[in-house]
Amino acid sequence: MPTSGSCESWPGCWPGDRWTRSPEGSQTGNDLQHKTTTPSREKKEKHRKPQLHYPKMIELQLLQTGKGGNPELVKASQRKRGGDKAASLVDEVLELYTSWTKVGFMLKEARTQANVIKKQIGEAKKAKKEPEPELWTSKEQLDEKIKQLEKDESDAESLLKTRASSIGNIVHESVPVSMTEDDNLILKTWSSAPNEPFEKRGDFLSHDVVMHRLDAVDLERGAKVAGHRGFFLINDGVDLNQALINYGLDFLRQKGFRKTMAPFMMRKALMAKTAQLEEFDEALYRLSGDGEDDKYLIATSEQPLSAYHSDEWFEKPKEQLPLRYAGYSTCFRKEAGSHGRDTWGIFRVHQFEKVEQFCITDPSKSWEMFEEMVQNSEDFYQSLGIGYRLVAIVSGALNNAAAKKADLEAWFPAMGEFKELVSVSNCTDYQSRSLEVRCGVKKQGDTQKVYVHMLNGTLCATERALCCLVENYQTPEGLVIPPVLRPYMQGREFLPFVKEAPKKKK
Repeated sequence: MPTSGSCESWPGCWPGDRWTRSPEGSQTGNDLQHKTTTPSREKKEKHRKPQLHYPKMIELQLLQTGKGGNPELVKASQRKRGGDKAASLVDEVLELYTSWTKVGFMLKEARTQANVIKKQIGEAKKAKKEPEPELWTSKEQLDEKIKQLEKDESDAESLLKTRASSIGNIVHESVPVSMTEDDNLILKTWSSAPNEPFEKRGDFLSHDVVMHRLDAVDLERGAKVAGHRGFFLINDGVDLNQALINYGLDFLRQKGFRKTMAPFMMRKALMAKTAQLEEFDEALYRLSGDGEDDKYLIATSEQPLSAYHSDEWFEKPKEQLPLRYAGYSTCFRKEAGSHGRDTWGIFRVHQFEKVEQFCITDPSKSWEMFEEMVQNSEDFYQSLGIGYRLVAIVSGALNNAAAKKADLEAWFPAMGEFKELVSVSNCTDYQSRSLEVRCGVKKQGDTQKVYVHMLNGTLCATERALCCLVENYQTPEGLVIPPVLRPYMQGREFLPFVKEAPKKKK
């Protein structure tokens, strides 16, 4: 994995000049009560033009030179994500768009002809004359043609939506370009003991053994009740997990974030606007309902928080933005693509708690917010005394929504490796476009709508962070509680081991 040795140069890659942070206009969400605009349905329907409603994707106009777009820019971005095959998707989508509009034009023409025929039949009846047989024949033929064209248009639209939603956000120019995460760029490392190297500790127990000896988890009965990766947190395990939740929420509140507890399920229509299509199969649990009433369990509070302001318009962004939300929720993930990975303990499970940073900004301020959110994550783990490295994720490993992503990977001394605890992403306007979260007042001459930028970042996925904490703070006799968590642990400083280590299976 390459390393720059320092992250000093990385923020300088952001577009534009170096920023000066300013508290003016910054809001926590507490002040936002009646300032956003939600157009009435009647008004929206009255002025609505025929258009294609996409799931989450980039601005389609970016693909069309005739509308001021730059398809070569999108192709270059796609090439960074997945080579020439990903880049070819741009031409495919343009061809599908042409086909869809052509069918739409033919449908419009057929309906116009049908209206002429209907008018002639109506005039004949009004004059108390029998319409010519040719008119009835033409009407029947046009009705059949319209029915077929409506199906063709629907099929063309569906295919276009599916393929267009596979085009990712524009990759930021500072993202390292590679198809393998072995090339992730190490930006910096931090240790609570700077003079001690990150070396595997053969005398340390792995996190699952520490939790067992504390009698903090019951994996066997968890698997019996919930299946693979099921678990019960017990006694001090519950207290430690809850301490991380409460400390994480208080930590963010002190930094101007608004605490929120998100719904644990979302309507299918909204989930489709904020989650990638492959997530529906690999990550999300579906709750069966009545067709369109199907709901999905959330995989992260980012999903409901991104929809929190859907169909709203921040007309005065300098006064209303940024918004900072500290999202707390239980999260549910199938982990279908991670079979056989991290099977020990509670590091990778189907149900877990998470405290999330979710921010909404003016488009010109999102990279400043990205840097702030990364720093928040660093400050949090430094306060816990957990060593880590900060990593810039390569282009080929970005999800479609992210223009750029940074991970914080914490040190696990018994395993002798760094593991991801935090991901921070700037999704720019990729999500807000599909969710119709507008920004600013449209000026004369503007050809495109302006959307807010949305950013998300883990602060603490508590079960995973708990694994790291117990591995780092163990002693031969038990577990030292980090000072910042002691107020949330009834003032206790130490938890003694109460069980022997489990016997190794032969």
